[in-house]
Amino acid sequence: MKNFKYIDEVEAWLAPMNYLEFWTAIAPYDLVLQDRSHCDAQIGSGEVDESTVLVVLKHMARVELAKLQELNWKPVTPWLQLVECH
Repeated sequence: MKNFKYIDEVEAWLAPMNYLEFWTAIAPYDLVLQDRSHCDAQIGSGEVDESTVLVVLKHMARVELAKLQELNWKPVTPWLQLVECH
């Protein structure tokens, strides 16, 4: 099981996963998400396409992992620093 430092890392970890990889990767975390059988049924019936279900599941997983691991977003580093000249 992977521990994350920032929410950004969770997003980067989830981003490349396909539907099957997602379910395998999140299994150890015991997250509170939609049941896989429910998602499979929605996709199978054509009610919702797989990519839409995956986007929603990844969002839910990000929220749950951030809560469980008490994560925040990575601080933004300024690209420009203003210096006062005299």
